[in-house]
Amino acid sequence: MEENFGQIIRKARKDKGLSQRELAESLGLDFTYLSKLENNRADYAPKEDIIRALAENLGLDAEELIFLAGRIPQGDEDFLKQNYKTMPTLFRRLRENPEFAQRVFQEAIKAEKQQK
Repeated sequence: MEENFGQIIRKARKDKGLSQRELAESLGLDFTYLSKLENNRADYAPKEDIIRALAENLGLDAEELIFLAGRIPQGDEDFLKQNYKTMPTLFRRLRENPEFAQRVFQEAIKAEKQQK
């Protein structure tokens, strides 16, 4: 079973030996809000800056956490808006053709590794 946003931040917090109060205080959040995030009971996804702060404090990948929270990183959102006419076709093809999606993802990962 794949972990969700709340499970991942709870596990990372515990792995760091932090209580909810300690982590919340270091982020400038109320610990009850952090509890809601960990239990996937928040009324809305946290803002990107909060997610990035969580990631930094917990040693997690910020962009992966942003996606898991149901948000799109601001830079990606800007790109999607600039290319709004072609995105529906691309997303539909990715959804309808898993083999195509897998090839696209593999090529993206390969290109990412080559840039490093």
